[in-house]
This record gives sequence, structure tokens and C-alpha cells, in this order.
Amino acid sequence: MKIRHVFATLTFLLLTRPAFPWGANGHRVVGRIAEHHLSPAAARGVACILGGESLAQAATWPDEIRSDPSWDRAKPWHFVDLDDGETYDPAKHPEGDVTQAIDRFSKVLKDPQADRAAKTEALRFLVHFVGDVHQPLHVGRRADHGGNSIKVNWFGENTNLHSVWDEKIIEAEKLSFTELAEFVDHPTDDEIKAWQSAAVLDWVQESADVRTRVYDIGDGKLTYAYQYQNIPLIKRRLLQAGVRLAGLLNSIFAEAGPSIPDRPPAANPPH
Repeated sequence: MKIRHVFATLTFLLLTRPAFPWGANGHRVVGRIAEHHLSPAAARGVACILGGESLAQAATWPDEIRSDPSWDRAKPWHFVDLDDGETYDPAKHPEGDVTQAIDRFSKVLKDPQADRAAKTEALRFLVHFVGDVHQPLHVGRRADHGGNSIKVNWFGENTNLHSVWDEKIIEAEKLSFTELAEFVDHPTDDEIKAWQSAAVLDWVQESADVRTRVYDIGDGKLTYAYQYQNIPLIKRRLLQAGVRLAGLLNSIFAEAGPSIPDRPPAANPPH
């Protein structure tokens, strides 16, 4: 009985929490694209915080720590539950969600009193969460846990719909993250302006608005047709995430500059 209970608990946890949002390559694509659209001030700020680590490298850290129990509190930050027709209300997410996390870590990066460790952590989370909110199933319906409980068959492999959108479709392209970033990173000036002027809740609504297309799975046996129909949407969401991440960082470092207050504050000048 006890073994059955443990198994049921583990199964529930797996269903209710996505394993690797966008997959490593998807998140690296977002970071790589963002690097190409940083202002000089933002590029200096990122380098000051991360040193030799790129945004593409930093992007996967929040998934790498998910197996560490000390970071269990971060699990709800990767997504936001939003049912069809529902208006976002932060009060419904007392443990936090991806929109609250983006706001919180943006403020840490702007804070002149935050130390290097806090800013490094904040930047790594921010790169990752801007990617997450652009994955349509990370703005998920509660009933199916963002597609995690919807069983599908992907080219003969039993999996779930969330995994297909996190990794399977991207993997099917057979491209490295640098190749995929290069292939999609061609936004127009008008697109950059429009995408960077949208608020985070607009990004959330965009993901919710395309879910009908995501859920159009027929009998659940997904192959080339589903991949062909949806890879343009995935590429667009990755591109939007990268461009918007750059816009967010450009704004942050335009306000706060690249300084890291590890140094003691200057003494007050004599009166």
C-alpha cells in the first residue's frame, strides 16, 4: 500500500509540473537571439554580471536546479495557470508564477544595492522565464496541467502534449541552437518595435490565444503534419522571446547601468 501511495504521489508531481520548459535548445535559442539585440549598455551590464557566461548558457540554469530540493519554491515560477476566458489575477497564484517572477527579478537587476550573486541569479532566472512565458503551454489550462496530462503519440513514441511543445518539435528540426537562432533571427524593425512595446501580460495573452491550435491533435497520433503546422509558430515564439528579452534588458541597464555594488559605498562627502 505504501509503495503504491509513493508511486501515485510521484506520478501526480510529474503530471503537474513540466520537466524542462522549451527544452535546453529552445532556451538557448532565446538567449542567443537576445544577445544579438542588446544595446551596448546592456551588453556591458550582462558581461559585468555573468563574466564569461553567455545568455544562452545562463538560460538553462533554472532547469538544472530543479532537482535540488532547496529550490522547490521556484517550481511555480516557470508557468502561470490561465483557463479559457480567464483574466489574470495574481491573487490566484500566492506561490508566485512566471509573470510575478519576471517582475521580481527585473527589480533585482535594477537595484543598486543587490550584490553580484543576487544579480547573477536574477539574470539567469529572467532569461529563462521570458522564454517560458512564450511557450503556449506554460500559460496552461488547470485541468490538464498545461498539457502534461494529455497523452499523445509522437512518431510512435508515447509522450504528452507538453513535452511535444517543449522539446519534440524543436528536436525534429535537427538543428543546433546556434543554427536555429540564426535561421529565425530576422525580425523587421516594425516587429521589434511592436514586440518590445508589449507588456508581460500581453505575452501571456498571446500564449493563451494560440492554445486552440496547440490542442488540435486529432486522435493524438502526431507526426509530420502536426510538426509542419506548428513549427512556424514555435519559431515565432522563440524569436519574440529573444527580441523581448533584449528589450527588457536594454531598458533595465539604461536605467541602472552595469555596475555591480560589490564595492563598499563611497563615503559621504564632508559638509
